[in-house]
Amino acid sequence: MNKKIITTGILSASAIAAIHIINRIHNLFYTSGKLLTCSENYYYKWRFGRIKYDKKGKGTPILFVHDLTSGSSGYEFHRLINNLTDQHEIYTLDLLGYGLSDKPSLTYTNNLYEQLISDFIKNVIGKKTSVIATGYSIPFIITACHHNQELFDKMIFINPQSLYSQNQIPSKQTKFLKIIFETPVIGTFIYNILNTKHIFEKTFEEEYFYDKSNIKEKYILNYMEASQLSSYYSKYSFASFTGKFMNTNVIHSLKEINNSILMIGGAGKKEIETILENYVYYNQSIETAYLSETKHLPQLESPDKVLEQIRLFI
Repeated sequence: MNKKIITTGILSASAIAAIHIINRIHNLFYTSGKLLTCSENYYYKWRFGRIKYDKKGKGTPILFVHDLTSGSSGYEFHRLINNLTDQHEIYTLDLLGYGLSDKPSLTYTNNLYEQLISDFIKNVIGKKTSVIATGYSIPFIITACHHNQELFDKMIFINPQSLYSQNQIPSKQTKFLKIIFETPVIGTFIYNILNTKHIFEKTFEEEYFYDKSNIKEKYILNYMEASQLSSYYSKYSFASFTGKFMNTNVIHSLKEINNSILMIGGAGKKEIETILENYVYYNQSIETAYLSETKHLPQLESPDKVLEQIRLFI
């Protein structure tokens, strides 16, 4: 009996050790290019960790806030930045848990990011700021604006998620998923399986881009690297995102804010017209624009179309 227990223990330990080695190799392979590293990076020492950001240009400030999907970072806006610096002071950050910012082991929530954005504008930018945000980040910009309207000027939202999906709160199933992803070694292994190059390629082809021929290899590689920086700590924001801990009901805040808002939809994105119409229903002052032959990331696929909207609106 003791022999069987010892054998089982040895086999289990060997399997865990092998998975750990696979995890390390996966991480080293995806981060070896150091594509996101830049000598001009700035860091804001926030109370929950260091926040990496870039600052360029002079003029009225614009803050770019990336999506919350796996691999997201300020990189998603890189094709817009240099075209706006002649008239605007441009800030692009990596949210806590993403890109080159710190990735502490904690539960990431809408409220956490609301505090981060408000503190960043107060302590780094120091004046009323226009904000351009994508997808799942839009709700915490809305709530931050509702609670601190003096910090926010005009806002442009690119492909917001539906209000219905945003209202979904953590369930027993999603809480269990979060626990699984946060488990040492095994959770990291599952996270790595769900964040391979093949998965990113499929996501870009099916969700992010309208025309597959516009997808560049460097886009995939940058997203892959962002998903693996800081080793296994990258999985914690993913765990909270999958567990729906970042969701919140924004309808009340949406009704109350008085800022000028433009919502941009990729015309090729599924149900985008219905999604934007629902936002307009709760705030009649919202303007909408649809960009042809684009899906979720028009700022990468068709930056000229996004730049035209930014210049007209801001």
